[in-house]
This record gives sequence, structure tokens and C-alpha cells, in this order.
Amino acid sequence: MEQLNVLELRNNLYQILDRLEKTGKPILISKGKRIRAVLITPVDFDRHFLHIKAHEEKQCFLNNVKSLRRKSKEKISSIHVLRKLRRNGL
Repeated sequence: MEQLNVLELRNNLYQILDRLEKTGKPILISKGKRIRAVLITPVDFDRHFLHIKAHEEKQCFLNNVKSLRRKSKEKISSIHVLRKLRRNGL
């Protein structure tokens, strides 16, 4: 695994990104003597962090469902809603 310092990354960003894309191997980024970050490809990110993305999408979906469950201020019959949907071509 390749390791670079922040200065090398800043000065050669385009070449490093090309190299990352070509090899697919993670690149460790250090500042001082400590590793501060890791550059990975989008494919690796999806593979390793898919559960986080899925959780965020699930939360968004649940929030949408909860907002639909809230009672509206005006009482509208389901027949009225269906007729409106049919008129709009849905």
C-alpha cells in the first residue's frame, strides 16, 4: 500500500488520482508521522460502506412515510383523491 504525505498529495493530486484509478489500491495520506486519511476508489467505498448508504436511504424513506401518515387538516375522502389522480393521469 502506497503512503504519501499531505504535501505530495497537494502537489501531485491529478497524477495520484490517476494512479489510484489505474491500480485500485488504497493510498495512505500522512501528516507528520500519523496516517490521517485513506484514498480509495468509489467502487471500494460502495463495497465497504454500502450499509451506511442503505441506512441513510432507509431513514429518508421512513421519514417520507411518516410525513404521509400525519393527519391532514381537511378531511378528504379516498374517492376524491382517486378521482383527482385519474384526472392528472397518474
